[in-house]
Amino acid sequence: MIPYGRQDISQADIDTVVAVLRSDFLTQGPQVPRFEQCVARHVGAAYSVAVNSATSALHIACLALGLGPGDRLWTSPITFVASANCGLYCGAEVDFVDIDPRTYNLCAQALARKLEQAEREGKLPKIVVAVHLCGQPCEMQAIHDLAKHYGFKVIEDASHAIGGRYQSEFIGNCRYSDITVFSFHPVKIITTAEGGMALTNNAELASKMALLRSHGITRDPAQMTHEADGPWYYQQIDLGFNYRMTEMQAALGNSQMERLDQFVARRHQLANRYDDLLADLPVTTPWQHPDGYSGLHLYVIRLQLGKIARTHRQVFEAMREQGIGINLHYIPVHTQPYYQRMGFRQGDYPEAERYYAEAISLPMFQTMSEAQQDEVVAALNKALQA
Repeated sequence: MIPYGRQDISQADIDTVVAVLRSDFLTQGPQVPRFEQCVARHVGAAYSVAVNSATSALHIACLALGLGPGDRLWTSPITFVASANCGLYCGAEVDFVDIDPRTYNLCAQALARKLEQAEREGKLPKIVVAVHLCGQPCEMQAIHDLAKHYGFKVIEDASHAIGGRYQSEFIGNCRYSDITVFSFHPVKIITTAEGGMALTNNAELASKMALLRSHGITRDPAQMTHEADGPWYYQQIDLGFNYRMTEMQAALGNSQMERLDQFVARRHQLANRYDDLLADLPVTTPWQHPDGYSGLHLYVIRLQLGKIARTHRQVFEAMREQGIGINLHYIPVHTQPYYQRMGFRQGDYPEAERYYAEAISLPMFQTMSEAQQDEVVAALNKALQA
């Protein structure tokens, strides 16, 4: 089966990890700080905090921004559940903003309308999580302007987007956000096996997130409430978690970063070729906003169901039967049973639901060959036939 995504592990990656296994440090050594500095330097952010998953990064980002009971977090319904769950972890209420029908990202115009109503009702969000779906950045300048007007904080969920750009600058520089989060899961653009990172230009937020990722414990005398009892001394000054990244993961990340630009360029080659190969089929190919350069974690098509005699499910199953590992990113979060029990209903976010009824993620990974891509397109062509 041709998978929808997979990691690209080189011999250099393997050698780097093996060297760490033979070293003195498997955790809390030099590789994690090196990885943090490498990513921050690449994207142009001042500070970075590596953790064991992007979900953990979202959680500590929310906590660092002071999210708690009585507060509200808004995000897109078309995302992985972690983008919303991070608000629930903090005891906050979660709500959604419908998507732009072209980019499939949180719609800045819909956000503006919802903020106007929320201000009248006294229910403004404390945090908006802007998800860069498939690697394409949201309209961050517009969201930033709304944040300044209404007083909320902005987290960029850039789990799909490392290596991409917004307004010709790398995603992750936090020009228009308080914190940006990356994911390094194996199907993402670069991998640390599992892993994530939060980036910011705010020293206090960085310090808070670094504290929260390691049990809320510090050995820094400047952070302690009283003088240390001795050189062994540490203090727990906050309620934190064990969200640390291992040295092996960070070493793999350091090695992968050397090929990041190459990986993204290859994904663009494949996407351009898909665009050409699919031009005459009854599908809608991804539209790219001129302000952005996508990381292209995913290549999502939408079926033009009015032009074919098969259902969404029939096309999906026909592709799988031919050995094509397509997927669907994502089921709208507000339709999940857990969120339905919170009061969300079908019909709440019609653009998101229309997207879900038509979307299919085609295979996209940097080691994909043109022969494999031809096989995917041939299978899709066959699957679309009645």
